[in-house]
Amino acid sequence: MGRYDAATGVEGEYEPGSRGRVLRNLRGIRTKREMDEAEEGALLEVQRRYVETIAVDHPFKSADLRQMHRDWLGAIYPWAGNYRTVEMSKGGFVWPPARLVGQNMERFERDTLRRLMPLAGEDDAIIARALAEVQADLLLIHPFREGNGRLSRWFVDLLAMQGEER
Repeated sequence: MGRYDAATGVEGEYEPGSRGRVLRNLRGIRTKREMDEAEEGALLEVQRRYVETIAVDHPFKSADLRQMHRDWLGAIYPWAGNYRTVEMSKGGFVWPPARLVGQNMERFERDTLRRLMPLAGEDDAIIARALAEVQADLLLIHPFREGNGRLSRWFVDLLAMQGEER
């Protein structure tokens, strides 16, 4: 089996001819190497755009994370920007059920983002702790079918940049 165990469904389908290594995609990419390059190139491009356009006082919400995911992977996967609908596990760890992702993201926005943000004006220790909490919470929710780790790092980078504006 691949990196993740996932149930069937549109997000669980693999590209024909990819030997179960590449998720079904809009570009017909069948090799892992080509998909890794496509995802990485798209991420670098969208990260540059966000760094140039996100205001230092932007109050991030869960909808921003969905938009970031869509902006990054929307030209690759039809489900980009939508919360996952498949159950997922890796190495024996099972993420919360897909049916709870929306509710968990609402809680993340209300109980984590609103409580900890904005970071501007805080000292480094407070910023570091807040960023770690945001990233850990987001990774545990695992809201998307693909790209959660990279998205969480990108998101924390944006939050850290806001915290630097003191």
